[in-house]
Amino acid sequence: MLFLCFLRLGLTAFGGPAMVAFLRRVAVEQRGWLSPREFQDGVALCQSIPGATVMQLAAYIGLRVGGPLGSLAAFAAFALPAFGLMLGLSVLYAQTRQVPAAGVVALGLRAMVVALMAAAALDFTKKTIKGWPDGLLAASAGLLILAGGNPILAIAGASLAGLALYRGGAAPEPDSPPLAEAQAAFPGGALLVLGGLVLGWGALRLLDERLADLALLMAKVDLFAMGGGLASVPLMYHEVVQARSWLPGPAFLDGIALGQVTPGPIVITATFIGYLLAGWAGVVVGTVAVFSPSLVILWLVYPRFQRLRRNPSFQRLLRGSLASFVGLLAAMALRFAWALDWSWPTALLSLAALTALVLKVDILWVVTAGALVSLLASWL
Repeated sequence: MLFLCFLRLGLTAFGGPAMVAFLRRVAVEQRGWLSPREFQDGVALCQSIPGATVMQLAAYIGLRVGGPLGSLAAFAAFALPAFGLMLGLSVLYAQTRQVPAAGVVALGLRAMVVALMAAAALDFTKKTIKGWPDGLLAASAGLLILAGGNPILAIAGASLAGLALYRGGAAPEPDSPPLAEAQAAFPGGALLVLGGLVLGWGALRLLDERLADLALLMAKVDLFAMGGGLASVPLMYHEVVQARSWLPGPAFLDGIALGQVTPGPIVITATFIGYLLAGWAGVVVGTVAVFSPSLVILWLVYPRFQRLRRNPSFQRLLRGSLASFVGLLAAMALRFAWALDWSWPTALLSLAALTALVLKVDILWVVTAGALVSLLASWL
């Protein structure tokens, strides 16, 4: 029942964080699996650890209902529709990208991605920048990325700087009732799964070094994606396009655009990258690696979260990390804009998309409308 419930939710999981309200409706109001306070504790937990927030929330609900197996079932079911659709789109993209009409549509979708990154940067700014320390960390991270720096260094540096800049300024979260221990949610079980993943990576390295590199890259992306799935884009771009040259920039932008017309988190772009890089084996390795680390972290952190959220040092580290993502997203919007072959139609399309996103129009409709306009333009 848990698997089928989240499979249905995954089929309509468009809009990223907007899905939180739908998960609450099902878990609290319809099924009665969680109390309102337990659900809010879950939201706070999932926002404080790496990974796509909505995916983590699905895993949290499954953990409360059925322990680690329930968590895995909810997590996999919620991701399955996005995986299937992205896989189909990846195959279609590989077969049609040389078709002229497909090229025009892809150009329009890339303009959509520029608008998406700019809108995300604006949204992060409103939620995160509360004073000059936040602005300083955001600007420093953005300048580092524009200078060709590593996003991991930007995130780590901002987090450590937050320990000093926010001293005495980041109030700990208020107390709330302790989280109940989910059945069998012991650290030993999570460590066992983690050990299995490490052994699997070791075997993969013996069989195919490139696939092992893909797995390590995607795991790293997942581990540093604080603040939601969009936060993974700068690191993924740096590793895939700049550091390894596995894909050209335009193809990466196409993958991000396709990730927006599928349900689920944008990190499902790992499926697209894996397929273009290594076919079906790349699909499996890239997809598993980009989701597994954050799920294990959820299992490890869950029993201790109330104590962790009251720790002032943790609060300052988290605040510094989130501030850095404002700069990272703004820098990526500028990089993507610089790489795009602009014309008046694409500029107008991007501006219209940015306006719609700022006005809170559902991103699915924005991207779909942009694709249709681009397709009509290819026929004129």
